[in-house]
Amino acid sequence: MKKYKINVISDSAFTVQGHGVHTAYTEHLNGLKKYSPNLEVHTNEKNLKTEIVHIHTVGAYGIRFLLSKKCLVFVSAHVVPDSFVGSLVGAKLWYPFAKLYLKWFYNRADGVFAVSQEVADQLSEMKIKPPVYVVPNMLDTQTFSNSPQKKASARKKLNIQKDKFVVVCSGQVQPRKRVDSFLACAKALPEIQFIWVGGIPFKRAAANYNEMQKVMQTAPDNVIFTGVIKHEEVIAYYQASDVFFLPSEQETFGIVMIEGAAAGLPVLLRDNDQYKITFKDWYLSAHDDKGFIEKIKKLSQDKKYYAEAKKKSSQIALRYDTKTVMKQINSIYDKALEKNK
Repeated sequence: MKKYKINVISDSAFTVQGHGVHTAYTEHLNGLKKYSPNLEVHTNEKNLKTEIVHIHTVGAYGIRFLLSKKCLVFVSAHVVPDSFVGSLVGAKLWYPFAKLYLKWFYNRADGVFAVSQEVADQLSEMKIKPPVYVVPNMLDTQTFSNSPQKKASARKKLNIQKDKFVVVCSGQVQPRKRVDSFLACAKALPEIQFIWVGGIPFKRAAANYNEMQKVMQTAPDNVIFTGVIKHEEVIAYYQASDVFFLPSEQETFGIVMIEGAAAGLPVLLRDNDQYKITFKDWYLSAHDDKGFIEKIKKLSQDKKYYAEAKKKSSQIALRYDTKTVMKQINSIYDKALEKNK
């Protein structure tokens, strides 16, 4: 079998981490090594002659690889212009420029991986010319697998009471994620422990930095903000929890939902048309804080309701497991390589 070289690019390998794009990059890299026997996998190697370059981040570092026309270039579209609003400082002011830049960047690729149908639709509106493939983020779900023994061990490690009902969220602390809704639920349900895994990795470049810092410092006693921690440390928080809850307004995909499902947790999200396409009916949803509070309370009290929600979310883990998604990715690469001969 002939082997082809692929160079996977992400400046998150040596800059800011603690965000979903970096997780997607590492999962892609690991998936290639495990499930792509005809590919010799490299990452962030300069001046390397390869058949494929696959770029995950759209900053200046990726441009030198993007403009290389000696090989096939794929780009994963993790961000669209709307992703910046509520995430970075002054995004509404430079939104038009971001749109032009992303259009220029994606149009230089030979193929674009859209992480959801919503992203694919936005790329179409932006007049992106290369082929667009809807390829979701993926996760080696076995890494997050859970059991009563693992749960007990995680709780002991994190100093969480055995009988406490725990709600976990994972992501950057930013307005777009609706931290306010998370805290509103915590205030209404003081008997439940709420844990937000994540912090502000982009520091003062993040939207509403001072406000978000104050929010974390003045959170109710039943709320823990872990700050930015290593990805391998995140796993214990999922394993120690009972429910995954993300009240975010906008996500291009949201790999954290898969993480929650892989840990065997019911998944609770904001009612959002995009989620219905990506996650079908495999999750619970609510329109507002009142609805979230009711759902969390019922999950903590109704064992049958909890078991049904847990069974539903297991479908998310199954659908977006690395092995499943890598079959699609390998097929795209194989066809492109054959066509490029």
